Amino acid sequence: MTTGMRQAKRPLSALVAGPYGHPYHPMLVTIPIGAWVISLGFDVASHFASRPAFLASGSEWLIAAGVVGAVAAGLIGFVDLAVIPVGTPAFRTACTHMFINVTLIVAYSANFAWRFRTSTHAGPVNARMIALSAACVAALSVSGYLGGKLTYRYGVRVAAEASQADGYLTTGSRANPEPSATRAPRGARTPRVRRSHRA
Repeated sequence: MTTGMRQAKRPLSALVAGPYGHPYHPMLVTIPIGAWVISLGFDVASHFASRPAFLASGSEWLIAAGVVGAVAAGLIGFVDLAVIPVGTPAFRTACTHMFINVTLIVAYSANFAWRFRTSTHAGPVNARMIALSAACVAALSVSGYLGGKLTYRYGVRVAAEASQADGYLTTGSRANPEPSATRAPRGARTPRVRRSHRA
């Protein structure tokens, strides 16, 4: 394991970013992902419901909740970015991931402000608002892919394999470790087996 990889597995601050092997960022990103995806679902459903007002209103506030969650996740993600060595593929991937997420925060903030000022919630959600949300969800999918790559391809903030191995030890293997193979002492000759020859 390289020094840079070992560095990227350790938190810059366990209090802020989470302890070793249990980062906070992956937990927090579920808030904006869930809120924004469900918001788009509410937008589409408002065109099929007999009473679309509650769906339009719910979508609006889900967007707001997602923005708050994304800001919290982004701040902690920035702390994790600080432990990735600069100039590496992992760092470039993390920067792209961060750029998309910041863009999404700005876009969804504008989306919320647009809806809050203009929507009366008397009918289905405006088609242009739905188009903006759909584009944002598509970008969110790309960002999620890059986040997965950082975790599962580059192992950022993932415990080392030696630590992971503890989770696969059974009770018996802990109490009775596998015995090592017995070796003959140095200088000792291995007895040869005599073969009988027929006359």
